[in-house]
Amino acid sequence: MDFKLTDSQLKLQAKARDFALKEILPVTHYFDEHDQMPVFLIKKAHAVGISNLSIPKKYGGQGLGLMDEAIVVEEIAAADPAMGTSIFGNTLGEEPLMMSENEAAKQKYLPILVKQPKIVSFATSEPMMGSDVAGIRCLAKKDGNDYVLNGTKYWITNAGYADYCSVFATVDPELKHKGIACFFVDMKSKGVIVGEHIPKLGQRPSNTTAIKFKDCRVPAENVLAPEGKGFPLAMKTFGRTRPIIGSFAVGAARSAMEFAIDYVKKRRAFGQPLSDFQNTQFRIAEMYQKVETMRLLTYKAAWEADNGMDPTITASLTKFYATEAAFEVVNQALQLFAGYGYTKFYPIEKILRDLRVLTIYEGTSEVQRIVVSRYALNEYKPVMPALEDLPSLTGDDLEKVTMNGLDPKQTVWRCRICGALFYGPEPPEECPYCRFPKSAFKKVWPKA
Repeated sequence: MDFKLTDSQLKLQAKARDFALKEILPVTHYFDEHDQMPVFLIKKAHAVGISNLSIPKKYGGQGLGLMDEAIVVEEIAAADPAMGTSIFGNTLGEEPLMMSENEAAKQKYLPILVKQPKIVSFATSEPMMGSDVAGIRCLAKKDGNDYVLNGTKYWITNAGYADYCSVFATVDPELKHKGIACFFVDMKSKGVIVGEHIPKLGQRPSNTTAIKFKDCRVPAENVLAPEGKGFPLAMKTFGRTRPIIGSFAVGAARSAMEFAIDYVKKRRAFGQPLSDFQNTQFRIAEMYQKVETMRLLTYKAAWEADNGMDPTITASLTKFYATEAAFEVVNQALQLFAGYGYTKFYPIEKILRDLRVLTIYEGTSEVQRIVVSRYALNEYKPVMPALEDLPSLTGDDLEKVTMNGLDPKQTVWRCRICGALFYGPEPPEECPYCRFPKSAFKKVWPKA
């Protein structure tokens, strides 16, 4: 294990940090106030080489890993989580293309995305369907080798300015996940209708709209996954992108913590700086602890993805832990600012608004808990024995066994109903505690 960033990663971090501080931070509040996405920043991010990081070198890209994406996104989100969403939104939109089996589409589009500041959206969600990807109702009717799309996608990041969009639709809603296919849609295609920007609580500088498809023909060459293969492609995409939601959380929470530290050192109450009060110190310690823990979990998920492992479980852990912990950090920061934190004169209220959505998009916290609980209950391999097999030896002379150890030849029985232990060659005819018969006992020592 090595927690040290490479020299190239440190340079990439410095470049992203410089861009965040000089290009994003000075303008983000203006665009938040006007509920407008600063498209020029996405173009600038492309120009300096901090977007589309994971496009493979064979297509002209940088061929960087998810760890590199995590490092960059943390810095961008530290200046503005909304721009983190919009800049990384390109990678989200590109992932289905990069992971598809359609080599011709990769050869055609990926070099374009490397050379030009094109914007790519990602569309799974619909007005009546959020985290339930298998519940997609947008229809894809096959017409020869082409498909014709009809239906509406909702909550689509950057769609108001997108050049392309990875769209998930179904050939038959009754087939659930088996009917889902994926398409790379040129947003200038006939039959693509983009809705108005959706007014939101936070992340206002990130454009979010609906996309309506009305008899939109998608040529066969733009089919990324036929029916039955679209759902696995969506899940693989989320496995690679959910860890980066952790980076949004880390960056925003880190900034809130830094602003809070600056404030409590300078703000005085009862004749001394707020930082001198133990209550303040404890809160800062907890904020710092959460930021560090979030980052480590995010890095672990990114590392798993980069090393060819299935990152699904760690990605889900990262998604719900980091996003919830970040909200706690920012909420505590606002409390330290007190009334000033509630005003728009300071950045805390915006960070709080921007972070709220992180527990919702790309799978709610509840969905992530379902993913993790299913794994823990059904696939996780425990180290400890089952409760009914748990041994516990005993002895008569404490001083003697302290020096020589317990007798390994003793026979131990455990009641499988109440857990009571019995020592001897045979179990009792009846458990003296729960009164179940002899058959309820199981021999737990010596092991067979």
